[in-house]
Amino acid sequence: MPAVPNKLDRRISIAPMLDWSDRHCRYFWRLMSRQALLYTEMVTTGALIHGERDRFLDFDTAEHPVALQLGGSNPADLAQCAKWAEEWGYDEVNLNCGCPSDRVQSGMFGACLMAQPQLVADGVKAMLDACDLPVTVKHRIGIDDMESYQELLDFVGPIADAGCEVFIVHARKAWLQGLSPKENREIPPLNYPWVYQLKQDLPQLDIVINGGIKSLTECAEHLQHVDGVMIGREAYQNPWMLAEVDAALYGMDKPAQSRDDVVAGLLSYVADQLEGGAHLNHITRHILGLYQGVPGARKFRRHLSENAYKPQAGLEVLTEAHRLVQAAEAYAATRNRQPTAIEFSTDR
Repeated sequence: MPAVPNKLDRRISIAPMLDWSDRHCRYFWRLMSRQALLYTEMVTTGALIHGERDRFLDFDTAEHPVALQLGGSNPADLAQCAKWAEEWGYDEVNLNCGCPSDRVQSGMFGACLMAQPQLVADGVKAMLDACDLPVTVKHRIGIDDMESYQELLDFVGPIADAGCEVFIVHARKAWLQGLSPKENREIPPLNYPWVYQLKQDLPQLDIVINGGIKSLTECAEHLQHVDGVMIGREAYQNPWMLAEVDAALYGMDKPAQSRDDVVAGLLSYVADQLEGGAHLNHITRHILGLYQGVPGARKFRRHLSENAYKPQAGLEVLTEAHRLVQAAEAYAATRNRQPTAIEFSTDR
């Protein structure tokens, strides 16, 4: 039997998001929260077995704690990939049973696996036998004609019996026919009570809730009922919300006191990545929302969008975007400053 892994703090995690939560984005997020558990994009077992493994698995040590999410259904392949996850130094390996796209259905992974709980259980057991990492499952509350809470229990039960102790539940159904992946993130109604009930009925399991969560206030409310909260698109579109995580939920100092601190912390990383052959826009595309709601945010986004993609774009593009937003903030502060008594007198 594998050794009992160290228990990760799952109170706050950031969801695996295709084309978004890559290593550059995760490094950026880590500048705002040291405590949130980060997840990779979903990586298919086929990509790791037949592709450039280093490209998919390499990450910066600053990203810890970080989990690898796998897409697949073949137990032997999942076991091999879980072993690699451990060798690469990940803190957890997660099986995707929630993605509803056509591509994952044709590959027999993602949300369609909710119709085959025993196959998922076999995959989980194979991964647990192959590594000493926590093996977790992310899934929906149901798919297609799964209409009852009992069917959700029937999915979770065999997988828990196989040794999985952590279930990350997106509190929406997935419609595998008729809705696009984007629509599946928005149209099926949220059903938080089912996730709460799952924790009540299976208190020995760690239950993490996901779906439609937009603030730390909401996170705190959910934590009254479940063990953890996973934030998705809000963390990407409004990343500065993560700057409050460590203080609000862990009672710890903030890694960054201001957005400017985040940019300063990113500069050396960007310089190293550029020296290693990375393209600037592959990094800066993730930070466009950093100054959301701040004077100069549009100038910041526009400068990066119009210049970072250029072949020779370097660190100066980021520093100039930062200068533009700082200048706009300074101008706004001057405009908003209350006039002194002398200024009132002069105006008259």
